[in-house]
Amino acid sequence: MFFKPTGLSKTKFSDTALKADKKTCKAYDSCGIGQKAIYLSSIFLSRRFYVPFSSVKRVYKKVAMSKGGFTGKGAFGSVSYVVVEYDNKKIECSFKFEKNLDMMLAAIKREHPEIKTVSAEAEKRIKKAEAKERARFKKNLSPQASRSVDELERAKNYLDKRPELSQKLSAASKAKRVSSNTSFTYKWIAVAITLAGIVAAVYGIYQMVTKQGSFGIYFLLIGLAAIFMFAGISVQPTARQNRKEVDAGLEKARMDMEDYLEDYKDFPLPARYAHPAALARMIRSIKEGRSETILQSYEDLKDGLKALNSDVQVSREEYDEVVAIKPMFLIEDYQ
Repeated sequence: MFFKPTGLSKTKFSDTALKADKKTCKAYDSCGIGQKAIYLSSIFLSRRFYVPFSSVKRVYKKVAMSKGGFTGKGAFGSVSYVVVEYDNKKIECSFKFEKNLDMMLAAIKREHPEIKTVSAEAEKRIKKAEAKERARFKKNLSPQASRSVDELERAKNYLDKRPELSQKLSAASKAKRVSSNTSFTYKWIAVAITLAGIVAAVYGIYQMVTKQGSFGIYFLLIGLAAIFMFAGISVQPTARQNRKEVDAGLEKARMDMEDYLEDYKDFPLPARYAHPAALARMIRSIKEGRSETILQSYEDLKDGLKALNSDVQVSREEYDEVVAIKPMFLIEDYQ
């Protein structure tokens, strides 16, 4: 049975064309992209709406943080949204996993380069930052430095052809970092809380069926059960959070990257660190005169990442770079 998504823009597809495009749709969480349209979710239904790419002006990520979110001290984690601008309108849809949103944006950027993947405000900020960056560049690089920059840019362009590989490697490294720093004690506490929630729920149902106690107790018990269960389930050692699964995910991400780099002779980074952001920082190191050779820029990259901690204030663009690549180096102790 074909579930017909609702068109949001002025441009609509025929039922036949829509059905054919929906079949090609690749899902990213509750959203997805087909050959002709981007599919977006409603509150309850996945891929409930569609907007033809011909009507899309921008598709970009918005991250809502709790207080202290960027420092990791907030009460809740971040919530990621995809924002689609079309026909002088826009719609936002939340994502459960930010890495899926990143992969969807990378796919749109690769397959539809005419669509901007940053907000208008971010575009202005990036241009301003690039202008400041260029002002720091040396006007005349040595022949050695120029050759190093050319090689690094060639390697970066090669990675940009398959951005999902770097994104999966980054996400797997973050998961490994979190898993390695999470005590099993907390997970057993989570299991105990969940069991307490189940017991409370069963007891609440029993009270309701046998009509014992006051009406308020029923809601209190079932409410507590919900709180306990959701609080516990969020940190339980599930299949996604099991350390063996995390290790397997990291190993696969690294193997996929190694396979992709197999045909690239003398790639300037170890496969476990292969990310465009790492290469971009190495290129800046040379252009700003801190290094001349690829090896020197690699060491400068590691020194720079080591120096960055929660006390150092950086731009949002540099923050995005650092959170993407620093876990890769941390889990390997920068080796």
